[in-house]
Amino acid sequence: MALPLSGVRILDLTSVIMGPYATQMLAEYGADVIKVEPPEGDIMRGMGPVREEGMGPVFLNLNRGKRSLCLDLKAPEAADTLLRAVATADVFITNMRQGALARLGLGWEDLKRHHPKLIYVFLSGFAQDGPYAGRPAYDDLIQGMVGLPALVAAAGDGEPQYLPLNIADKTVGLFAAQTVLAALLQRSRDEAHAQGQFIEVPMFETMANFVLLDHMAGASFEPPLGQPGNPRLLSRYRKPYRTQDGWLSTLLYTDKHWESFLRLVGQEALWHSDPRFRTMASRTQHIDAVYAFVEQHIAQHPTAHWLEVLLAADIPVARIPGVEALIRELRDSESGPVRDYADARGHTYVGLEPAARWLHAQPVAGRAAPRLGEHTEELLRELAAAPVS
Repeated sequence: MALPLSGVRILDLTSVIMGPYATQMLAEYGADVIKVEPPEGDIMRGMGPVREEGMGPVFLNLNRGKRSLCLDLKAPEAADTLLRAVATADVFITNMRQGALARLGLGWEDLKRHHPKLIYVFLSGFAQDGPYAGRPAYDDLIQGMVGLPALVAAAGDGEPQYLPLNIADKTVGLFAAQTVLAALLQRSRDEAHAQGQFIEVPMFETMANFVLLDHMAGASFEPPLGQPGNPRLLSRYRKPYRTQDGWLSTLLYTDKHWESFLRLVGQEALWHSDPRFRTMASRTQHIDAVYAFVEQHIAQHPTAHWLEVLLAADIPVARIPGVEALIRELRDSESGPVRDYADARGHTYVGLEPAARWLHAQPVAGRAAPRLGEHTEELLRELAAAPVS
C-alpha cells in the first residue's frame, strides 16, 4: 500500500530545526522532499560532534528521507532551476525572512503566478500583522517571550531557566506539518477548482497558544476568576520523588489513584476524613500539601518496592533513566523508535524513526539524511524537463 503522501512533492527552503522537523515528518508519510541548501549548507550540519564534516547529529535526525539540492540562490542561473522545481511541487515551505524572499523573487505573489495551485507555507518568528513582525527569532527567545522561564521559576527556586529542549522549534514544526496536511486535504477535495493557498505559521503566536492552554486558568473569564497559572503544574512538589535508594516518577491523578495510594501507605482513613484528598478540585486547591504527603511516604521505601506495589494498584509509575540509558533501552526494544541507519557510503549512525503504529501504510524514516548537494545532479536532470509558466 502506498504511503499517505506518495506522489506529493515538497520544496523545502527551511533550515535549523522548526522547518526541517516539519518536512521530515512529511517525508516519513511518503512525500518527495527536496531540501534546497546554499553552498555552505544548513547551519545545523555543523552542530554537535561529527564523524564526517557537515553530518552532525542534529542534522542527521531532522533530514532523513530528503533529497539535497545545492543552489546558490543569488546566482542568475538558480532562478530558472528553482522555478522549474516550484512548477513540479505541491508545497513550498520556507523559514527565510520576507525581505530575502522578496529579493530572490520567492514571495507568495511571485510564485503563485507560476503555480496557481501551490500551497505556500511561511514559517515566521512573529506574525506579519503583529507588533513584532519581521524580527528574527530562535527557540530560546520564543521560550522567554511566551513565559516558559517564568513558569519554571514559579515552580522551582525562583530563577528563570529555559527548558533543556528546543521545545518551541519542534512544537511549531508539528503545527506546520499539520497545516500542510490540512491544506493538501482541502485542495484535493475539489481538484477542478483548487486554488493556491498562503499559510503563515508564526512561532511566537503558536507557542503562546500552546502554553496558555495550560495556564489561562482564572484569566479565562471576564471579569477574571483568579490569576492565570495552573496550580498543579506550578507546584514545587511536582517533580520526581526520592526513594530510599533512587528516584522514580509517579502520578496520582484520579480519585481511584488517591484512594489506592492512601490504602497502600496505611492512611486509608484520610480518604474519608480529610477533604483535601477527596476530589480533583480540592486536591488542586491544596496541591502542595497533597504532593508533599506523597513525597514523605515515597521516601520510606526503595524504588523496587514502589514499582511493584504501584503497578499492582494500576497507578502510573516508572524509573527515571538518564538519556544514555533511554537510548539503550529503546534501541534494544523491538518497538522502540531508535535504530541503526546506513548512509550511501555504508557508514552507520543511530537515529530515530516514526513512533506511531499504522495497520496499513506504516510511515517510514526513509534513507539517511543527505550530504550537501548529494542529489543535485539527479534533480537537475529531472527538473530540466519541467515546464516554467
